[in-house]
Amino acid sequence: MTSGAAPGATTGATPGPADDATAGRTAGADAGGRVAATTALGTRPVGRLLWHACTQTTLSVGVYGVYALTNAWFVARGVGPTAVAAVNLVAPLLLALGALATALGVGAASVVSRRLGAGDPAGAARATGNAFTVFWLAALATTGVGLTFLDPLLHALGARGATLPYARDYAVVVLAGAIVSTGFSAVVRAEGRLRFSVLLWVVPVVVQIVLDPLLIYGAGLGVRGAALGTVGGQAVSAAMSVWFFFLQRGRPYRVRAADLRPHAPTVGTLLGIGSPSFLAGAGTTLLVVVVNTGLARTAGAAALAAYAICARLQTFVQMPQLGISQGMQPVVGYNAGAGLTARAWRARVLTLRATLLYGLLAGAATAALAEPVVAVFVDAGPTRTTAVDALRVLAVGFAAAGVSPLVAAYFQALGRPRPAYLLTLGTLVVVKVPLVLGLGAAGPTGTWVALAAGEVVGAVVALVVLRLRDPLRGVADEPDGGQGRG
Repeated sequence: MTSGAAPGATTGATPGPADDATAGRTAGADAGGRVAATTALGTRPVGRLLWHACTQTTLSVGVYGVYALTNAWFVARGVGPTAVAAVNLVAPLLLALGALATALGVGAASVVSRRLGAGDPAGAARATGNAFTVFWLAALATTGVGLTFLDPLLHALGARGATLPYARDYAVVVLAGAIVSTGFSAVVRAEGRLRFSVLLWVVPVVVQIVLDPLLIYGAGLGVRGAALGTVGGQAVSAAMSVWFFFLQRGRPYRVRAADLRPHAPTVGTLLGIGSPSFLAGAGTTLLVVVVNTGLARTAGAAALAAYAICARLQTFVQMPQLGISQGMQPVVGYNAGAGLTARAWRARVLTLRATLLYGLLAGAATAALAEPVVAVFVDAGPTRTTAVDALRVLAVGFAAAGVSPLVAAYFQALGRPRPAYLLTLGTLVVVKVPLVLGLGAAGPTGTWVALAAGEVVGAVVALVVLRLRDPLRGVADEPDGGQGRG
């Protein structure tokens, strides 16, 4: 809007009919391009469509992976390994809220892509508006409860001794900024707007990377500066999201005030479809708590700091797998909603192959480069030695880590949460937590082995569930207007 007004203000010209016609054509072209981005999900060759979608989403989440590494580096080099351990102890608070945001985003994205595929933009708008309302209410509740019971909460997460002051400084800031901690990029992707979904990741991360050294070093705020940098970037993402969903014209739908009013069936659908993602996030949170408290009890600060570094590296390494899953979802959801089942099935086949291939390559590279990579973060000593040993073991799990999330995302995109429930709950309750509790009692090495084994077993379970429960299995040869292959 500002750029549109500037020429007139500068020249003093009064717009005439030609100007109006030009503006109309420009607006129409923009709107047509946005609608075309959505319909391309059902017409563009599947292979090319997935390449475009998955590279865009991988770039998006990969940028966040870069931030996870740079944030850890700034804290480790500017404050120390104990501060890195403290930040990782607070991570479950962020993971829990992120699990809810992901659940709502995945649920809304599934509904939006299928509603747009079925020609129902009003249903898409209501789903998005309800997702915002539920998240904002939950974020405010998290802030209130978290700040009220902060010290007991931090003790329960394993923060004690030297790590407690750092953990407290970090937690206060991130809890206060909880309400801006999501931009719902999954819902943006659901209508095919991949470039803006990339910006929702890239712009805030650039802000965070700029703010971190300024606040940690320049202002001397330490871990509190790291937290402020994180919240600052999240606030930028939230503002961009509000503009996109509520204000931008020429899209298939815009969220209105009425769409924010909670609608029980819609909220139920969002939570029903997204709950496997919430359970996966909650499971990750629980797993991190179990690992942290176990290491605090059996090994101490060096092992905690080593795990914190490995966790950030794992986040970075697995970003492309997350990007593949996220890029696949709108393609599967839109085509399933439009009745183009062969296209949806082929999208699943191609993304599963890509996930497995990347995992094998990433695991091998991580194991081979563990020593020089860890040396970037910490100097020689117990923390570096422990982190190198841990990373080499964890790399075995990297090869399989993307399979279970991809299969769960596939079922969610089809609006079928039950198989995803089985994967998220089953691998967590039956496999991962028991392995960590059992093998972790023997010390840090047992913990690393348990985490890697949990990923491998989880992948096997996911492939079995996919073979037995895939509703699109066998449709690849069905006629679909020539759109099944790409």
